[in-house]
Amino acid sequence: MAKTLELQQKAEEQFHQTIKKAQEAKQAVSQYEADAAADRAKTARLRALRLAKEAAEAKESAEKKPAIKKQRSKSKKTTSPLAEEKA
Repeated sequence: MAKTLELQQKAEEQFHQTIKKAQEAKQAVSQYEADAAADRAKTARLRALRLAKEAAEAKESAEKKPAIKKQRSKSKKTTSPLAEEKA
C-alpha cells in the first residue's frame, strides 16, 4: 500500500509540474506578443514622425528653390598685351 501511495504522490507531482510549465509557457507567449505589439506601435509612431519630417523638409526646399537665383557675373574684358602696345 505504501508503494501505491508513493506512486500516486509522484504522479501528482509530475502532473502539477506539467501544469506549472504549461502556465509559464502561456505567460511567456502572452508577454512575447505584448512586446511585439509594443514594438510595432513604436515603429509605426517613429515612421510617422520620419515621414512628417521628410515632408516638411521637402516642402521647405521646394519653397526655397524659386527664391534662390544665381546672378550671372558680368564678364570683364581682358586687354591683351598687343592692344596695350598699340595704344
